[in-house]
Amino acid sequence: MRPHRIAVLGVDTVVGFDLSIAPQVFPCASSSDDPLYEVHVCSIDGGPLRTTRGFSIMPESGTDALGEPDTVIVPGVETDDFAEDPKVTAYLRNLPAGTRIMSICTGAFVLAAAGLLDGRPATTHWAHVEQFREMFPKVDLRPDVLFVDDGDVLSSAGVAAGIDLCLHVLRNDHGSDVANRAARRNIVPPWRDGGQSQFIERPMPSPGITGTAPTREWLMHRLAEPLTLEAIAAHAGMSVRTFTRRFREETGTSPLDWLLRQRIEHARHLLEHTDLPIEEVALNSGLSTATSLRKHLRARMGIGPAAYRRTFHQQ
Repeated sequence: MRPHRIAVLGVDTVVGFDLSIAPQVFPCASSSDDPLYEVHVCSIDGGPLRTTRGFSIMPESGTDALGEPDTVIVPGVETDDFAEDPKVTAYLRNLPAGTRIMSICTGAFVLAAAGLLDGRPATTHWAHVEQFREMFPKVDLRPDVLFVDDGDVLSSAGVAAGIDLCLHVLRNDHGSDVANRAARRNIVPPWRDGGQSQFIERPMPSPGITGTAPTREWLMHRLAEPLTLEAIAAHAGMSVRTFTRRFREETGTSPLDWLLRQRIEHARHLLEHTDLPIEEVALNSGLSTATSLRKHLRARMGIGPAAYRRTFHQQ
């Protein structure tokens, strides 16, 4: 069985770091010493690519030399005066059905310009969100997350989030063991939740305004308790509307989504460091039942609690 063929399609002017991610991560995946992927870096015509940081790259080939890749990855590009490349658009639109298409960082601009993201969820680097929304209003942009997996079309936020997306693909293709080995080889965390917020620059709350930090601390000691938004806002001494607004200003997410993420993180900690039955892990983390824990852990990580424990349990 031949390896899964990946084409990394660089577009002038490319983000050099983004271009190097897939060639670094995917070749680290193997089964019985047989490579699971072959990665080819290309430009649309085989010519050199300028980067955003003052140097140029000579790809190994043009797209014509690759045949039909199984996955096409478009790294980030310079977005100042961004303009669609008709040749790139034609290539992407004419890929065979079933080809997996991915973007890293502002590579989402290239996919969106080709119409591949219309009506679909996607993400890009937080610093380019407003420009992206103005140029591509038909895209369901998710600006706060590290990556979005929409089946055959996937996108990631900036820079290191591209590594997270590639490891996510490895995990889905070949399981946690393969992805974890690739992560160790690259000395990066084996997993970061795709729904985790990007590290976005946010204005600090105005001086004198009561923040939500004390209530967040209060919540961390009550993860196992049933908590309503009304009760949480009451602890902060605010109306639900005011609390929700200030919470989002300070954390970039809603109170209940933040609480769910803390509960999942606590459940992961219990799975990694204790031998508690999964039902008790669910209860102690505030997720109520093993079914609920399984649902949320699969949504966040793609695996259930039993598989997670087998992979990450600390002896």
